[in-house]
Amino acid sequence: MAIGTLDAPMTPEQRQEIMPKEVPHTLRLYLEGKIEQFWFRADTGPIFLMNAESVEEAKAIVDDMPLVTGGLMKYQLWPVGPLAPLGLLIQGR
Repeated sequence: MAIGTLDAPMTPEQRQEIMPKEVPHTLRLYLEGKIEQFWFRADTGPIFLMNAESVEEAKAIVDDMPLVTGGLMKYQLWPVGPLAPLGLLIQGR
């Protein structure tokens, strides 16, 4: 999971300049399968369920996003995976 947080509210000028780059970039990542699902929280920002082999790969992906390269946003990354204890419920495991 990647949870984005703006460093400060964007000015209308910043929004007009960067969002036409950020939105297509996010859409490309979704279509490439790097972002599987996404949500938005008004108090923090975007939340992405990512498809990456490692936290390092996920970090490289979000670090290349226009809001991050523009110095406006940071992401906190949390590795998540299948709920492994459910396997205990399957007989023979």
